[in-house]
Amino acid sequence: MSSTLKEVGVIIGEASSNEFFFSSNPSEMPSRWEYLMVYSDEEQEGVIKRVEVIAQVEKVISASQALTKELDFEIIKKLIESGLADSKVWGQARVLGYLADRGELQLPKKAVTPGKPVYVAPTELLERFYNYPQDEAIRIGSLITRSEVPAALSVKGFRRHLAVLAQTGSGKTYLAGILADELLAKGGTVVMLDPHADYVFLGRAADGKRHDLSDRITVFRNPASTGRYSEGEVGRIEPYEICFSDLDIDEICLIANIGKSMTSIREGLEQAFEFVKAEKEVFQPEDLLEELEAADEWKKLEGDVKRKIPGAKAAKKYVKQLVKMRVFTSASTSIDAMLRPQHLSVVDLSGLSDEVADYIAYSILTDIYERASSNELEFPVFIFVEEAHRFIPYEGRTDSSRIIKKIAAEGRKFGVFLVVITQRPSKIHPDALSQCNSQIILRITNPDDQVAIAKSSERLGQTLLSDLPGLNTGEAVIVGEMTRAPVMVKIKKRRTKEGGSDIDIVAKMKAAIEKASQETPENESSRLRSELQGFMTDSE
Repeated sequence: MSSTLKEVGVIIGEASSNEFFFSSNPSEMPSRWEYLMVYSDEEQEGVIKRVEVIAQVEKVISASQALTKELDFEIIKKLIESGLADSKVWGQARVLGYLADRGELQLPKKAVTPGKPVYVAPTELLERFYNYPQDEAIRIGSLITRSEVPAALSVKGFRRHLAVLAQTGSGKTYLAGILADELLAKGGTVVMLDPHADYVFLGRAADGKRHDLSDRITVFRNPASTGRYSEGEVGRIEPYEICFSDLDIDEICLIANIGKSMTSIREGLEQAFEFVKAEKEVFQPEDLLEELEAADEWKKLEGDVKRKIPGAKAAKKYVKQLVKMRVFTSASTSIDAMLRPQHLSVVDLSGLSDEVADYIAYSILTDIYERASSNELEFPVFIFVEEAHRFIPYEGRTDSSRIIKKIAAEGRKFGVFLVVITQRPSKIHPDALSQCNSQIILRITNPDDQVAIAKSSERLGQTLLSDLPGLNTGEAVIVGEMTRAPVMVKIKKRRTKEGGSDIDIVAKMKAAIEKASQETPENESSRLRSELQGFMTDSE
């Protein structure tokens, strides 16, 4: 490899096992974020071996001893004109590590030696460094500074959960679609909670046609949802239904926001629930409300039922909220429909209120967790939570927040892995975000969101954090167990059709002008005359 190496400088000053400074000819100085290689002698299994250490340029500095800031401008011009102005450049590089014999990343234990040469990292070395075996690799794109080098993530990194973080319009939904498609191709069982119907077209190729995995993708929608897209646009949509009579009293209290301290109300509600259940095998919230409204009739009954009448009356306002949800049907969709091997389920929550969407998320995630904790899952399940700040907010409580936190803390033991997606990291509960040991971060400019990211990630250094606002759409920083070392990538082109992209404002406004031009007063008068003539003809 040495014959193909390009030397671009030498190590200078102090160096450590984590970073070094290097000097370079100004015309050959590598740009910021370029990848370098230096040699180091490291011990491996008791033997000293020469290894190829990869580093990345973090800072480039240009300076002159002659042209100082204390000098007058005229003096500076004369120094330049006389050829006395000097110029020197040096860089600071962060050590990323080297690949050991078995392909695992190792950090050097020795500092590189000043005076040693610094090379541009060869393409072949970077390809090995940022890729994985075929059955493990999630293809995601290429290095930002070296577009010829493909970059992949390790599917094993999902075992410690993943967060996809970006401000609106930076490409997070586009990226999440790639991740879901790649996981499905690898045999994954994927469940996506989709508040805005951003993923309902994953069963279509970019040109709108079906692709080789289309039959393994199902879109589920609750009958209460108006939906952002029609079934004609999406294709076959399966109903996701929840039978009210399948719930127990604790679940009903949870949905109705009746806390455990509200003893009297709970007792009254439970009594009404038992009466309805004794009369009907299948019933709805309306039936429960009807029983509560007739609670005065309980005075005729024996025992302590009479004592529960005040609580039953107080429970009515809570059950009225359940009636308004209109999410319950006479049958329940089995979670087995979503837990098939190599299958992707998109749960379309568009058109639903926040409360209804939250409850559906709670229902699905609870069913999955119960199957997992009972050792009934045969294959790993990957759960994508889009708009995660709505389900696990920093402040307040939702039905789904507790189960999401439980999955974040314990799910990996049972083969359930989270992909948390949000454009507002500062609005999401830190307990959930801190459990995501890998993060894919696209453009972020909000200072509060940057602080939240920094707190949740031990691997994101201040230098990388300061570069988040400068990322272009479709560019990302990836840190954590999904990659051997922090990496900046350009996201690849998606093979599936994108939903939820921004509308083309310019094209829409041009169309408005064209339509408006066809509705001039002359045209309008002509239309009215035609309609009048038609009316007179019909009258004759």
